Amino acid sequence: MDKTENSQAEPQLPLLELVTKNGCHLCEDAVAVVDEVAGELGLPWHEVRIDGDAELTARYGEEVPVVLVDGVQRDFWQIDPVRLRGILARAMGRE
Repeated sequence: MDKTENSQAEPQLPLLELVTKNGCHLCEDAVAVVDEVAGELGLPWHEVRIDGDAELTARYGEEVPVVLVDGVQRDFWQIDPVRLRGILARAMGRE
């Protein structure tokens, strides 16, 4: 049997973003949490800083740090690693 006949398409990895700003101690904590959880799941992520961006500051300025998964706000302020694992596992089709 040809390998391609029995293979299924790989699920699309969710886009994981952490919105932060300079001088934010909660943001520093969130970076550590997101890095740990994403690393466990083998998921890339990136940090988006609102500093100097009026639109992002207006949207997220009072809520940073903010976790976005596929563009949807999923958590903010204190990022809970257990909650984040569950959100990402579901988004990756692992639950």
